Amino acid sequence: MSAPPPGDSGASAAPPGDAARVSVLVAVPPEEAWDVFTKETDLWWRQGPRFRIGGARRGALGFEPGPGGRLFETFGEPPAARTFTVGRILAWEPPSLLEMEWRGVNFKPHESTRVTVRFERKDGGTLVTVLHRGWSALPADHPARHGLAGAAFARMIGLWWGDLLTALRERCAAAPRAGGRAR
Repeated sequence: MSAPPPGDSGASAAPPGDAARVSVLVAVPPEEAWDVFTKETDLWWRQGPRFRIGGARRGALGFEPGPGGRLFETFGEPPAARTFTVGRILAWEPPSLLEMEWRGVNFKPHESTRVTVRFERKDGGTLVTVLHRGWSALPADHPARHGLAGAAFARMIGLWWGDLLTALRERCAAAPRAGGRAR
């Protein structure tokens, strides 16, 4: 496993509201947790306008593996289908580390945050930890803040990721393991 990316330990030194850290224990080994997270993303990532760019429209969310790859959502029917790049992969180290630049649909071209996902072997499975940081670089009145600042904003982001990681845990628990992963 590589050294932590620059700034990873700086979440506590960052301005209030800059970062949210959320963890969940999933009852599968790291290799399987990685596969569910990166290959079955559309099966566990919640639907709806709170979680998807396409809002109420059913989209497909997935990763292009490897550094430079994307987390993207495609929605709509051809020829009017649209694809939005949510993130660009900065580190892709299966089954332990995924890091990406994160952009909301309402971000300006120069705006982004950073998401680091770690997969750590533990008794009973894998501890999946998401650290989403860099929010202090966005203006105080940015639409992504929903009128919140400081600890209240970090709490909102933490709850959002907590909801998603609950869905990941449920997906890991529900998928049969005999003979391989369900697809």
